[in-house]
Amino acid sequence: MRILTGIQSSGRPHLGNILGAIVPAIKLSQEPGNESFLFIADLHSLTTLKEGETRREYVRAIAATWLAFGYDTQHNTLWRQSRVPEHTELAWYLNCFTPMPMLQNATSFKDKADKLGTSVVNAGLFTYPVLQAADILLYDANLVPVGKDQRQHLEMTRDIASAVNRAYNNGDPARDVFVLPEARIDERIMTIPGIDGAKMSKSYGNYIDIFQPANDLYKVIKKIKSDSTPLEEPKKPDTDITFQLYSLIASDEQTAQMRQNYEAGGYGYGHAKKELYELIMNTYATERERFSFYMENPDELEKELRAGEEKARAVARQTIERVRQAMGFN
Repeated sequence: MRILTGIQSSGRPHLGNILGAIVPAIKLSQEPGNESFLFIADLHSLTTLKEGETRREYVRAIAATWLAFGYDTQHNTLWRQSRVPEHTELAWYLNCFTPMPMLQNATSFKDKADKLGTSVVNAGLFTYPVLQAADILLYDANLVPVGKDQRQHLEMTRDIASAVNRAYNNGDPARDVFVLPEARIDERIMTIPGIDGAKMSKSYGNYIDIFQPANDLYKVIKKIKSDSTPLEEPKKPDTDITFQLYSLIASDEQTAQMRQNYEAGGYGYGHAKKELYELIMNTYATERERFSFYMENPDELEKELRAGEEKARAVARQTIERVRQAMGFN
């Protein structure tokens, strides 16, 4: 089973990325028989982020996060998307099989266009799903762990790949050019709430960065939105953002205890936020140390990434040769 996922380098990884993508992907990579390809989607970040040095810093932070959480680069692959030019080559081929209405109807594009305004919407945002399809199809991925908001993009990837397959397999599925990937969506963590209750996102500025200095992290957690229920009254845990975040990290026993505290009364949101802070600090203490090491030793990071890029490009070249052969480019 070949598994692929990636994180865009438009910011430092936040708790939503960690719970929704990084930890599930690493767990999958550790299962017997699985082979994982995890990449830093720095080309995608250019749709919104233009500053080069900022992008380099974010790339380092993302790589450090994967490694801090125990991603095994000896048995799997970690690389920068931009260092494997076959991504953009395949994206052009796929563009020529992608109907305009498909891209116009992409929910994520319409949402971003509404939020950002037409003055900053560029062609990269419009064709984003095609490059994403290239990222996946280039590595013959069988399984792609995604959040609920990315389900449509996986469907688009399958549609584009199917169009290419039909064009060149002469009616024989055994001669398909591309493997059709399947999405894997963890129903429990489809959407991680941010401190304002909306989906946690760098673009919304509502995220929690677990690698921040302790005091800064606590300040962010104290800003989590809560209602005005008095301290002494019982509270509804299932509608509270702090409880929702706590339950995604805590054990079943810890979650049950906090639920009891909420429903009993005499327990304030400030208490819950402090417990969430302490839970994050304790749960991710080792990861915070490893992250700091890699950020302070960029040569170690670069060594890991370059090795991964050699491995990734070897696979990508095979796919591109197959595509070129089918399309008559060699």
